[in-house]
Amino acid sequence: MAARHARLRVLGSGTSTGVPMLGCHCPVCSSEDPRDRRLRPSILLRLEGQTAVIDTTPDFRAQALAANLDRLDAVLFTHSHADHIFGLDDVRQLNFAHPGPIPIHADPRTLADLRRVYQYVFTNDYKVSAIPQISAHEIPPGTSPRPTISAAGMDFEPIEVWHGALPITAYRFGRNAYVTDFSELPAAAMERLRGLDLLILDALRHRPHPTHSSVANSLRLVRELAPRRALFTHICHDLPHAATEAALPDHVRLAYDGLELDVEL
Repeated sequence: MAARHARLRVLGSGTSTGVPMLGCHCPVCSSEDPRDRRLRPSILLRLEGQTAVIDTTPDFRAQALAANLDRLDAVLFTHSHADHIFGLDDVRQLNFAHPGPIPIHADPRTLADLRRVYQYVFTNDYKVSAIPQISAHEIPPGTSPRPTISAAGMDFEPIEVWHGALPITAYRFGRNAYVTDFSELPAAAMERLRGLDLLILDALRHRPHPTHSSVANSLRLVRELAPRRALFTHICHDLPHAATEAALPDHVRLAYDGLELDVEL
């Protein structure tokens, strides 16, 4: 059977504040390198006319415009922090172009938070104006292996990782994985992330952080997990793109907004 290839786009590569950060005039926030301008973290996958995004950030509208996104077939959520969910309302514009509910997939904690934050969407009693038309699908909690999600013509395997004390969801698709906002990878997750073609990992900064991986820690994981190539994302203003990337191994790069590449499914 011929391999299928999806087109992956980095919608945002920044941390929760974005870069430039409000009120900051450091060298990275003042940089003229467009790769140092980082919206909140998210990726888009396109396959044979269908599309899926992982997380809808507060920057989702701008990210979708930059990507010429006019169709959305699925949303997968990693967790319910503001920088990952506060763009959900903007999917209603894509409902106009393609009527019908858009499936969203999330663990029970994330779905509960989405129902609280977007109460008017889930109760369906808001009649004054348009609201997002979505259908919620719960990802069972627990460690790997978990049931595979079929979305937008692709299969996604949810993988539990730790964001400080919070269990959140990473996703493997084919021989690729997206692992944002983590500080620890449990043994079960490590086994599902070994030997991939592409591994996208949180690497917030050089200094340790209680809920995020550092550059050094992510490099250690890349050595242990041995992907063919790795991308670091969820980057704060401590890391200038050019200088940081110059110090990385050849098969490890920094993600940047708008980066696109083919991934085999």
